[in-house]
Amino acid sequence: MPKPDLTTLLLAFREENRIKGKGALAVVLHVSRYARENGLPLNRARLVTEGSGQVLGLGKARVQTILKDYGIAQVLAEEGGRTSRGSLGTMQTYVAFLNDLHDKHVADLGFVEAWWIDRVKEHFSAKPFKLRFDAAKGFQAIIADLLAQALKRQRESTGTMYQGAVLQHLVGAKLELALPQLDITHNGASVADAFSDRAGDFVIDDSIIHITTSPGEAVIRKCQRNLDAGAKPIILTLAEGVTVVKVLAENTGIAGRIDIMDAEQFLAANLHELSLFKASARPDTLGKLVDTYNRIVSENETDPSLRIEIG
Repeated sequence: MPKPDLTTLLLAFREENRIKGKGALAVVLHVSRYARENGLPLNRARLVTEGSGQVLGLGKARVQTILKDYGIAQVLAEEGGRTSRGSLGTMQTYVAFLNDLHDKHVADLGFVEAWWIDRVKEHFSAKPFKLRFDAAKGFQAIIADLLAQALKRQRESTGTMYQGAVLQHLVGAKLELALPQLDITHNGASVADAFSDRAGDFVIDDSIIHITTSPGEAVIRKCQRNLDAGAKPIILTLAEGVTVVKVLAENTGIAGRIDIMDAEQFLAANLHELSLFKASARPDTLGKLVDTYNRIVSENETDPSLRIEIG
């Protein structure tokens, strides 16, 4: 039996380091199993790949093998946490934590690994976002509330950009509903353009849509490449990001050549059109949006908590 304070120490470590997202959970599972295989204390330098600065041995196959030992078939992270932001730092912090447990003679690695497995089960059973339909509120306010929920969860969980993922798939769902004659291609929000050869988040004929909640020079460089290729880039961002993008576009000499829009307004305007501007049609339109969004999430994401529930 583990000493009584081990659970308390694990809880404190999890909260202090915000080990809640799929990438961070993948890291601690991998390192926990590595510790069981190699013993404590660990040398964190041996868990870093040469040159690339990634966590050695971490990947989808490794994580799924561990989950399989506990009867879990669901995919935790498509990249196994390997490309998640902060994975290397999480590994280093966790190694120090395990070594400290070892020094205190409370390191029961079997218990530790099983404890993290329980956290993975909690992750898979996490509650979806809640779309609160209020007839007195406009579409834009309803969308803003969803994005606010996503931002709150993002701040509580290191490494997972929930707000960007929700916005991307809301736009994708809206495009499907508005353009049923077209085949809209969707991608997981964590799959960067550079890794997938994508010109942007959505490519529709010669128009390239980029979705960002934190606009910077990177999205402007993507737009420049789109322009060089003869395409027409469109940036959808949050209201506070519109001015930022306009300044960046002006500074790089492409202002006037790209369309920059408030994503909430973009979505709301199309939802009104889909409802034929009838108040009575708004609940049905939102229902279709959520159904389409949830299907896209189930097909392209490994995190079921990204789903939306109407309540």
